Amino acid sequence: MSWGTELWDQFDNLEKHTQWGIDVLEKYIKFVKERTEIELSYAKQLRNLSKKYQPKKNSKEEEEYRYTSTRAFLATLNEMNDYAGQHEVISENMTSLIIGELTRYVQELKQERKSHFHDGRKAQQHIETCWKQLEASKRRFERDCKEADRAQQYFEKMDADINVTKADVEKARQQAQLRHQMAEDSKAEYSSTLQKFNSEQHDHYYTHIPNIFQKIQEMEERRIVRIGESMKTFADVDRQVIPIIGKCLDEITKAAESVDHKNDSQMVIEAFKSGFEPPGDVDFEDFTQPMKRTVSESSLSNSRGDGKYEPKFGGKSKGKLWPFIKKNKLMSLLTSPHQPPPPPPASASPSAVPNGPQSPKQQKEPLSHRFNEFMTSKPKIHCFRSLKRGITLNTQVWSLIEGAGPEDFSNLPPEQRRKKLQQKVDELNKDIQKEMDQRDALTKMKDVYIKNPQMGDAASVDHRLSELEQNIEKLRLEVQKFEGWLADVEGRLPARTEQARRQSGLYEAQNTSAVNSCAQDRESPDGSYTEEQSQETEMKVPATDFDDEFDDEEPLPTIGTCKALYTFEGQNEGTISVAEGEMLYVIEEDKGDGWTRIRRNEDEEGYVPTSYVEVYLDKNAKDS
Repeated sequence: MSWGTELWDQFDNLEKHTQWGIDVLEKYIKFVKERTEIELSYAKQLRNLSKKYQPKKNSKEEEEYRYTSTRAFLATLNEMNDYAGQHEVISENMTSLIIGELTRYVQELKQERKSHFHDGRKAQQHIETCWKQLEASKRRFERDCKEADRAQQYFEKMDADINVTKADVEKARQQAQLRHQMAEDSKAEYSSTLQKFNSEQHDHYYTHIPNIFQKIQEMEERRIVRIGESMKTFADVDRQVIPIIGKCLDEITKAAESVDHKNDSQMVIEAFKSGFEPPGDVDFEDFTQPMKRTVSESSLSNSRGDGKYEPKFGGKSKGKLWPFIKKNKLMSLLTSPHQPPPPPPASASPSAVPNGPQSPKQQKEPLSHRFNEFMTSKPKIHCFRSLKRGITLNTQVWSLIEGAGPEDFSNLPPEQRRKKLQQKVDELNKDIQKEMDQRDALTKMKDVYIKNPQMGDAASVDHRLSELEQNIEKLRLEVQKFEGWLADVEGRLPARTEQARRQSGLYEAQNTSAVNSCAQDRESPDGSYTEEQSQETEMKVPATDFDDEFDDEEPLPTIGTCKALYTFEGQNEGTISVAEGEMLYVIEEDKGDGWTRIRRNEDEEGYVPTSYVEVYLDKNAKDS
């Protein structure tokens, strides 16, 4: 089966067919190119999707990815990123193995096809030229034969005419012979041309054209084989990444199987555990008797009654309830300024301020001080309508507190404070280790310089070594400071064993007399007492949430007035803005932290720097 023998007369159709084959190849290349663009676009969209849901660095969202479920989600995002990479690999391989190869092959194919059909046209032109020569020789032979026949007839006519001279007859005879000779020569030439044409025609249709068509057939078959191989490569490129995509999916499955609900629940406990004891039962208070009400240990009053220790159900100590004030005032108290107050404007003279410009040092535990003052400022609540007990304190309060806490994390609950301090100690130890590694490396370099002076100056690293020593010493001092705070917190955390609870109760019973004398100043929210008057009480507030559905509490009494010496923009939570010359009420004087609590009306109150106001205290109100 050969095109040269079967399609010897279909030159034009073969030319069209081979051009169609090249068009098909180019169409397939265009198809693969669009497929690579789709793969790239899909990979880009997958990467953007994965990046969109990745946690932001150094953000609160990043802390949420410590749970197994969120870690599994993060692993899924990473695997999707790798999954997108495999689609990029598909695009790259198709571009190089199919598009690039086929594009070069198409150019070669076009050149080869052009060459073959050029040879075919040349052969066609040659056989046509031979045919024209044969036709010309044939016509010449025919013409010479006719002229020889006419010359012969003319000679015979002249020879039969008696009136014609002998010379004319002889001339006619010679002319007839000449024409016969020319006819014979034309006959010989025609015969030779015919034989040559037949030979050329035989070679054309049985040798040249079959060879050219055979080459065109081979070219077309190579094109068909090549497009088939490209389609196979098209599938193989996908098949090659299937194992890697399968691994990505396996990793996603593995990450999903690693989700541990029990572990996540435990991590929630560790993340939000405050370390406080739950509140005890509220005792019945009999208001029908005219005698003084007996206040139980779990009462809202700060007095301890007769100071007797009353164990409750197996020696478990009672906890103190959270003071029931409105949430907005609780937020105002919790978010009172913790930073030192701003200094007064430079233009003001110190003599203009009776109290003098205040620039007190930051107290050791400002938030704890605020809580203790808050605990002791209101001895009781007159009335309330509803109370929800046993619910966790609004987490917004603690998140607000954590935003601007002091260095020792004293604004956090005990358990959270311990974790933060431990984390800080670990970070500092890592920094120390890094500095020590650098110091050791520089020391080795210095030894090399000493042994081989041509490599460098040993004195050039002394300055850096001294800096590293200073840094290490500073970091060690920081570690000691935080370890001290950590030890203090761990010593004050409530014991969890039954024996420790009994020891705590025994300690309370032995110190009843001391408690009665200074209950207002030294009582902790959980009912325990500190050993020294100057030691700050650890804040232990039961985690409870409550409704706003109770009557308004009594506002804090006014203890004096004040005049604003300068304009103050209260931008922080708990502060209040004042204008220069404005008169306001003082409801809480400066406790040594540089802030005074004032009130403009029933709904507006907050803190201003003491150095910004001139205070006129009411002596009677202060004594009462």
